[in-house]
Amino acid sequence: MESALPLGHLIDILNKYDECGLCRLIAILIRRSWNLDKMPNINITGITCGLYAEYIAVLDVEECVDLHIPSSALPAHRDICHRLRIKTSPRPDEVTTTIDAAQSSFLLEIQLLDEDSYKVGRTKELHGRRVNPNLDVDLLKRWVHICENEHREKCETLWWKDPTENLPKFVRVLDVIHMAIVPVPRSCRYIALSYIWGAGAGDDYWTTQANFKQRSRRGGLDISALPITIQDTIQLVRQLGERYLWIDALCIVQDDTKGKKDQIGAMDLVYGFSKLTIFAAGGSSVHDPLPGLRPGTRDPKQEIAKIQGLHLALPFMQPREAVVRSEWNTRGWTYQELMLSRRCVFFTSHSVYFECTKDMFGEDIIAERVNFPWASHPLIYNHVGQFIGSGVLVRDQSMVRRQNQMGMRLGGSGYMTMVQEYTQRRLTHESDIINAITALINAMTKGYRWACGDPGKAFWFAMPLCDLELALLWQPAANAPHERRIVADKDGTSAPSWSWVAWRGAVLYGRGYTVFAGEDTSAPPDIRESLVEQWHIVDGDGKLVRRDVWRTGRTGDGAHWATYVVPKGNIDARQLASESVPLVPGTLVFRTSSARFDVEQDDPTGDGAETNYAIYSILSDIPRPSTRVGRILLPCSTRSPTSCEFVVLSRTSGRPGWFDERRLDEHGNLARIGYDGCMFYAMAVQKMQNEDRMERLGVGLILDRAWLNSTTHHKIVFLG
Repeated sequence: MESALPLGHLIDILNKYDECGLCRLIAILIRRSWNLDKMPNINITGITCGLYAEYIAVLDVEECVDLHIPSSALPAHRDICHRLRIKTSPRPDEVTTTIDAAQSSFLLEIQLLDEDSYKVGRTKELHGRRVNPNLDVDLLKRWVHICENEHREKCETLWWKDPTENLPKFVRVLDVIHMAIVPVPRSCRYIALSYIWGAGAGDDYWTTQANFKQRSRRGGLDISALPITIQDTIQLVRQLGERYLWIDALCIVQDDTKGKKDQIGAMDLVYGFSKLTIFAAGGSSVHDPLPGLRPGTRDPKQEIAKIQGLHLALPFMQPREAVVRSEWNTRGWTYQELMLSRRCVFFTSHSVYFECTKDMFGEDIIAERVNFPWASHPLIYNHVGQFIGSGVLVRDQSMVRRQNQMGMRLGGSGYMTMVQEYTQRRLTHESDIINAITALINAMTKGYRWACGDPGKAFWFAMPLCDLELALLWQPAANAPHERRIVADKDGTSAPSWSWVAWRGAVLYGRGYTVFAGEDTSAPPDIRESLVEQWHIVDGDGKLVRRDVWRTGRTGDGAHWATYVVPKGNIDARQLASESVPLVPGTLVFRTSSARFDVEQDDPTGDGAETNYAIYSILSDIPRPSTRVGRILLPCSTRSPTSCEFVVLSRTSGRPGWFDERRLDEHGNLARIGYDGCMFYAMAVQKMQNEDRMERLGVGLILDRAWLNSTTHHKIVFLG
């Protein structure tokens, strides 16, 4: 706080809400950011505040060169727009948790409005802007124009799309001038809508086989009969000077099963080709308006105070936080629509934001370039989302392409992040779990050239087969229901237990292992050595097909690793047939070693919240009875103690606390040289009811030498 102007205790500032304009802004800011109104008993006694100013942007030097702006003309830091920032003494832990959960900003900022920027000797760039109840559509037009004319290829090129690829001819769009559903014209420029239908919204506005012919005629679609979200979107498209609009409920014949399936398979192209996607994130159903488009539909609630002749304002809620709080953000189908759109316009309850691959604009800040291009400003690093690589906003798409040409492994592809985020969302129909993510699967397959760009060969029940060893390591969230999801693929094959698709609730990858020991929550699972030689899947025709799965050779020196001999030998489909082994579609078949261990429940996971899964210790009688040799997350319904069968998948590294080090590392060798490669990923399995096939119970970790000291046998696993 040495460089900050002391403001005194937070409690005193809150109490001066009605006496001081600056105190009122600070009180509103901290109450909103810290969510104090929902934590009335929190102790903020002793927290002090200070005020300081800091520049809020970084120049894009490379683009300045492209624009022929001489370095002598570039502003110094002191001449770049500054914001006032409130610095507090350490805040309560509950506040930090709340801010993190809301994906809010930890910065407490106050901005100067552009109308007064000249008073402090600065241009209007990056200063605050007054926001009216009605959206300035011309401002939105300007954002689109900037992106299309200044960003150009940076926002036109799709890293995952083949340049020669076109929209399929079966795609239809709405002609908003003639109000008719028409086949998509060649080289069509159109806008797409992402919205939520909402519970009980009705289906009378859908396009069906009964009304399709009528709606295909000029003037055949009555705008007054459509829900308000769609009406507003049509009007906005017209105001933007555009003609064509894609809306799923209108452009897909909802009761045409085959046609609908074809359309779902092309969603990556529909949203990828769209010049702009409008996201209706300000309501809870299709019957809510786009806030700000028509009078009386929003109150910006912009907090402004005039202090010593300067108009100061609180910046709006960050774009990411505004969208995270929306009902739209809870729905499963909207996830891929966001991730695959090049240009996005978000209508939230209080403001409108524009996001493209390169930049982000908002109504309450002049982020559009006036004199200089910016590499960063307050909105850029609070973007809502772009699906490129690991899910972060990537500027240099050529870098992504180079990675793809070298062969993108699962850990760097963004797949695991995608699964974690997607499975936290809700679906009205659980059977849509694959359909609602098909577009992303298609994009990944084509962009990363998995299975030569063929999604049908690259994925099985949303599991990437090229890196299956890593994909198998998913974990259920502790509060996920231990319930199977009824879903089948296009051939009618039921989802197998080894795919996360088969289970309801949220799924975790790297974070799923933090329950064993607190490692980096963002780190994906790590495989140090493949321990299964061949992987086969029974296809929809009942044929055993070997899959080309990436194998990880031994990494590191491995000098202290316990020696494990990988079971070898081809799996012969003819021999299996002669032995009358039933080959059920969806079955994963592989040769490995198997052993039994006792498991016993530790303390339940979580912080007192209701959980359906718990940590179990994996126990061995060597060197002494009930020695913990590993850990696993299992359903709470699993008897404790009980015996489970485990099968080896791969080798990974360990952490302190995953096994009983006093008994198994009594000389401290692992503690001294590290835990690299000392554990096996092992899957707990059990027999399926009335079948010889096995099903997944959970995936855990077992110390390699403990496995080798147990009674093991080689077997072919049939995992349904």
